Amino acid sequence: MKHTQASSRSWSGGVSAVVRTSDRIRKQARRWPCTLLGVGVVSKTAVDAAIDLANEYNVDIMLIPSRRQVDMDSLGGGYVHGWNAQRFADHVRARDRGGRILMCRDHGGPWQNTVEIAKSLSPAQAMESAKQSYREDIEAGFSVLHLDTSVTPEGEPSAEDALARLFELYRYCDQTSRELGRDIAFEVGTEEQDSLSHSMEAFFTTLERIVAFCNAEGLQKPTFVVAQTGTKVMEARNVGLLDNPYRIEGALPSEVFVPRLIKGLQRFDIFLKQHNTDYLSDEVLKWHPWLGIHSANVAPEYGVAETRALLRLLYGSRLDHHCERFLELAYNSRKWEKWMLPDTTASDRDRAIIAGHYVFSTDTFQELKSAIERDLRAHGVELDQYLREQVKVPLLRHLKAFRLSGMS
Repeated sequence: MKHTQASSRSWSGGVSAVVRTSDRIRKQARRWPCTLLGVGVVSKTAVDAAIDLANEYNVDIMLIPSRRQVDMDSLGGGYVHGWNAQRFADHVRARDRGGRILMCRDHGGPWQNTVEIAKSLSPAQAMESAKQSYREDIEAGFSVLHLDTSVTPEGEPSAEDALARLFELYRYCDQTSRELGRDIAFEVGTEEQDSLSHSMEAFFTTLERIVAFCNAEGLQKPTFVVAQTGTKVMEARNVGLLDNPYRIEGALPSEVFVPRLIKGLQRFDIFLKQHNTDYLSDEVLKWHPWLGIHSANVAPEYGVAETRALLRLLYGSRLDHHCERFLELAYNSRKWEKWMLPDTTASDRDRAIIAGHYVFSTDTFQELKSAIERDLRAHGVELDQYLREQVKVPLLRHLKAFRLSGMS
């Protein structure tokens, strides 16, 4: 396969030697015990903060837009900055002077864009839409593709349907990357994230079938596999087993389950990818490298951090009227609904904060932002710079806990 800019750092002005994406990921992971960080594309601010820190600390960071965040124009794009894959990639390359960012599709696959569900696409239509989305990712230079076939409009599909769709997408993406001369790596996962760790026997049976498929088809095996480690984000906290001080009947403690999972993955030479790593305590985050968790994704925590920073700034600058307008806009979006616990005690303000980052790119907020920026100039504050520095705080918390900030 011909390797292009997607598989090296030369296009960004960094290391000129061509390095396969999978090898580049493994090289960083194996320099010393560390956990690689996947940063959710919840806002332009989060993207810019991650790029800045990746270059400052000379460490690779994965940016992981979901299809809801960045997608094809034909589906209305995503909710973040109006980006499709190419515009997102262009922005990253322009800012990433050291070539330290890996652009990675998170939760690709059928029905992963809510428009596909709203349009009641059939399985064949949803698969075709997913393929076109992946093609745009590959053309734009994405390095890692998460093949996620865990969703249907009716709920979680059967294991056989999920695997059949995953195999079809695997073939398509591999063939497309070869046609376009691109180097990509794969992340696989065929079940929805839950708060409890699931059966290792079922997990490894599925993984064995995926690896056997790759071997039979002459395809590269996945670099990452998503597994349940006991993380689950609801509201603005992690309700999973991993950070739970209490034992749960019928579930192995994470400090027992995760090392067993890692040991089982060693025979496949495939890395574990943990999702829903948001809002974990510093202590639990620091366990990650020593437990052997190879990679972890964080997303809404950064969006909520940006929202809270905006509100602190406005209240501190006595711009309360802007706060109330923003909170009203965020609440009315109702993007908080999917995050609510069944027995929630969240206030309307709490709900608005959870939904804040979903409205940053809307025309209504952009009008409000112009007024905010004008009023903040009297206080000598540049809004985008302030918010970017505030979002770096939780980002740096993860870099330090995952033992990435000292790599340079």
